[in-house]
Amino acid sequence: MDLVVDASVVVKWFIEEEDTDKALLLRDDFVAEDVQLHVPSNLPFEVLNAIRSNPDVAEGRAIQVQTALDRCGFVVHPLRDEFARRAVHAAFAGDLTIYDAAYLALSQVLDAKFVTADEALTRAGGRSAIPLRDYQVVGDS
Repeated sequence: MDLVVDASVVVKWFIEEEDTDKALLLRDDFVAEDVQLHVPSNLPFEVLNAIRSNPDVAEGRAIQVQTALDRCGFVVHPLRDEFARRAVHAAFAGDLTIYDAAYLALSQVLDAKFVTADEALTRAGGRSAIPLRDYQVVGDS
């Protein structure tokens, strides 16, 4: 199964937050190759910025997260062509940042669901969005 995942989910792989348990279930499905995760090329910037903004995270830990992201095996999509056009449209239509609109646009281009912990993005995504709190292990769905 192909899914688009956003930074609000991936950050929870590294920092304990609300719904981290659900984020780890998704990560486990990814590691088990039950799902393939697609991301826009801005995801590492967003994740590392969130990690850097956490006062409990030291530089060494942030470097570990960066290394983990490099090795993760996401299918990374650069923002260009139809994907870029849809991201711009989604940003204007939904009053979203281009960063957030990129996840929605990628899910549209791929005709895939996307998982997010961001309530505004869940609303903007409509039926294509899966709120992280509702994520179920692939074998259980």
